[in-house]
Amino acid sequence: MSEPSIARADAQRAPDAVEDVFDPYADRLREECGVFGVFGHPDAAALTALGLHALQHRGQEAAGIVSFDGGRFHAEKRLGLVGDHFSDAKTIGRLPGRAAIGHNRYSTTGETILRNVQPLFAELDAGGLAVAHNGNLTNALTLRRELVKAGAICQSTSDTEVILHLVAQSRRPRIVDRFVNALREIEGAYALVALTTKKMIGARDPLGIRPLILGELDGCHILTSETCALDIIGAKYIRDIENGEVVIITDEGVQSLRPFPPQPMRPCVFEFVYFARPDSVVQGQSVYEVRKRMGMELARESMPNADVVVPVPDSGVPAAIGLSRESGVPFELGIIRNHYVGRTFIQPTQGVRELGVRMKHSANRSQIEGKRVVLVDDSLVRGTTSKKIVKMMYDAGAKEVHFRLACPPILYSDYYGIDTPEREKLLAATHTLEQMRELIGADSLAFLSVDGLYRAMGYDGRDDLRPQFADHCFTGDYPTLLTDRSGETPRQLSLIAEAS
Repeated sequence: MSEPSIARADAQRAPDAVEDVFDPYADRLREECGVFGVFGHPDAAALTALGLHALQHRGQEAAGIVSFDGGRFHAEKRLGLVGDHFSDAKTIGRLPGRAAIGHNRYSTTGETILRNVQPLFAELDAGGLAVAHNGNLTNALTLRRELVKAGAICQSTSDTEVILHLVAQSRRPRIVDRFVNALREIEGAYALVALTTKKMIGARDPLGIRPLILGELDGCHILTSETCALDIIGAKYIRDIENGEVVIITDEGVQSLRPFPPQPMRPCVFEFVYFARPDSVVQGQSVYEVRKRMGMELARESMPNADVVVPVPDSGVPAAIGLSRESGVPFELGIIRNHYVGRTFIQPTQGVRELGVRMKHSANRSQIEGKRVVLVDDSLVRGTTSKKIVKMMYDAGAKEVHFRLACPPILYSDYYGIDTPEREKLLAATHTLEQMRELIGADSLAFLSVDGLYRAMGYDGRDDLRPQFADHCFTGDYPTLLTDRSGETPRQLSLIAEAS
């Protein structure tokens, strides 16, 4: 980065100067989505519900399951959490069959309305097709305009529907060939799980930006976004679906197709930084161990003189453990998180908004008072939450507060399934390191370097000629075409903007 890696206060900490409005949900990167599918098991829908429960961290706005019983497709879609709707035996009973696919949604494109909840289903001349999609298509708007001009009628504002229309318009006789034809038309990031009357299909984009895993339970095959969803049902991990690979799962087994020219893989680095559950294994590496190593690298790069290392729960915990281990400074739970706060508690009045951070996080005064504190978090987006937490530490009697981030500054928006703010709302894109430090009120502020992030993942550093990961949020190096971009500062892609 052009700025120094550490900013320190040379005088007293700055007074409160950032906006008064606080929303504890607005200052985080929004999760992508989670997909899950099982083929050939008598409890397919129940297993899918359990799998989606394990993937709940990838999307909390809606969930859906489509099953096939050998004659008919059945669908149940709900707004809200998986456990609120799919733990009911009656709901699962309405999803008979030995094959099912499911989806957890965070609305990276389109509104949070029931018609956008996946899996999406269409009745084609070759039979029914249900599709669940994790990722974003960077040419979805362009394709949608072309499809509508050709007579297509769009029922949702999700880019996933574009895939269904492309499959429907293909003139190839086999559904798999139609599916591959559709993949040839789309750009961007995707992990797809589809269900037909005879097979389950999985596909991963040519760079492998979004994850997709193959597992097995009782001789039946499973596709899912993360290994933690296999663990919850006692399934065995088989392998990662490779970048650009299409797998066809039938009663006869698994067939693999590679319809795209081979390319070096570039998975999303944020799976390691933030999105994947700590107990998952991504690209053969334990997410928990990688995050600890991020903290260790952070300690080597920018450890201040301190008395205690405190994580911002829950995402900062593994990195804080690593930073503590490397530095020798004790790790303590100096912030206690209330896991039972929902959006319902965030009220429009200013007084209640000011209490929002305390409803979600509370200082553990016994571990803070009179101490020099190192706060560790996974990322810094807008800075509003960080400012409130730093103030909370001082209010609890901290002598000094040093803020450390276990990833590089987020300088660019994402267009592949992470709902980042527009670039002008990213704190690091609009402020110097010293300005950010002053704004959040810390005595010092430092980010993990890009090379430090790569070292934590087992590399000597970033290969600038052939980057090992999709790290565009830090570097601006977008790995694919961005056909739908317009102007110098495009908005996060959203089909609802086009629809309106």
